[in-house]
Amino acid sequence: MIVDQFYAERLYSQKHTYDLLEQVGFDSIRNHGALLAESDRNQDLGMMAHRVFLTARAPAKTGPPPRKGPAFRNVTVLLGDPRLPDAVKRGGHFNPEDIDTVQRMKRALAELGEFRFRFLDNHASLLAELRADPPEFVLNLCDEGFNNDAFKELHVPAILEMLDVPYTGAAPACLALCYNKAFVRAIAKSVDVPTPLETYFDPDDQSATLPSVFPALVKPNYGDSSIGITQDAVVHTPEQLIGYLDKLRDDLPGRPVLIQEFLPNEEFSVGIIGNPGVGYNVLPVVQVDYSGLDPGLPWILGYESKWEPDSPYWSQINYHEAHIDEEAKRKLIDHSILLFERLECRDYARFDFRTDAAGRIKLLEVNPNPGWCWDGKLNYMAGFAGLRYADVLRSILMVAQERVALRRGGIANGGGTPSGAGTPNGAATAR
Repeated sequence: MIVDQFYAERLYSQKHTYDLLEQVGFDSIRNHGALLAESDRNQDLGMMAHRVFLTARAPAKTGPPPRKGPAFRNVTVLLGDPRLPDAVKRGGHFNPEDIDTVQRMKRALAELGEFRFRFLDNHASLLAELRADPPEFVLNLCDEGFNNDAFKELHVPAILEMLDVPYTGAAPACLALCYNKAFVRAIAKSVDVPTPLETYFDPDDQSATLPSVFPALVKPNYGDSSIGITQDAVVHTPEQLIGYLDKLRDDLPGRPVLIQEFLPNEEFSVGIIGNPGVGYNVLPVVQVDYSGLDPGLPWILGYESKWEPDSPYWSQINYHEAHIDEEAKRKLIDHSILLFERLECRDYARFDFRTDAAGRIKLLEVNPNPGWCWDGKLNYMAGFAGLRYADVLRSILMVAQERVALRRGGIANGGGTPSGAGTPNGAATAR
């Protein structure tokens, strides 16, 4: 609210006020005309009788907040178990590229001299080790789930909750909710975030009515890492739809399926690091570049793009900072922050969107505890903002420790007031 009053003299005209707002970064500036007021006591309202009414969107704050020390210096990092099978990974087990990803992460953490790290990845002894030597703080990077079971991703933070060990990332309830894509869609619709048309299909229901809108995207209702989503998941005819449903019934027995309106246009991702009430660092919006993909292949980020190095989806898809108008960018960010809070995400999350044939932005996925790897979308976003991989990991640690310290009413180890890691150039800070 701007009050322009100095001894009943208006210092700025309507145009001057508009220009001032524009100069300091406000957008969507609108003039709503004059507001006429009358006094119930027959007083002379002077300038107040003719008010100029403008509205505008405030600019996102930028610039690094003060850097301060961590609340917990000793950090235990929880990881998937490379000794165990992993149904999500190529061949059903850890591969050389997976080991390389872990090593890159460890090298990045080694750059964070303000912390001391230990690593736990043996799930057979995990409970015993956590009980015998309870961590001060956990960096939870075990997105494989307990015993590398994706359905048990929420079990890892649940164990930490029972042991009263603070940790980074989403709580069990958030992970459980977001694992069910139909639930996420219902919540998005309840807060007016647009979503694609969708039909929930139970593979055991022989009388189900299949949708007739094509093209459609067929995917499992549960899960992440694009399990069950391949290039054949985009179907154009009833015959292709039935064929892919049969494939999912064989590959993922008993798992419900979503049949969605296929969104054919641009794909965007929004990364958020922060927490409600403290502030958010919104990383630069990323756009998926499918222009190098072989003609005839559908534009999707499916299983091949994440787990099959020999696939064109692995080598021919690129990412760049989205060059979109401010209105579209604001809409993406507003939707993401709204869902972050409504779904009770914590510390960091990623939100994926696509546009339909008419250019309308619609939600694809919500990813609490999104991929932390060096070649993941979150790190691409950070790179566009001038952050290094180590900076991303530090940011997650610092905002999580700040959250825990505030909840506990102070600083755990006297290490100074924790704060979110420095906001890079190009990243927006929302408070």
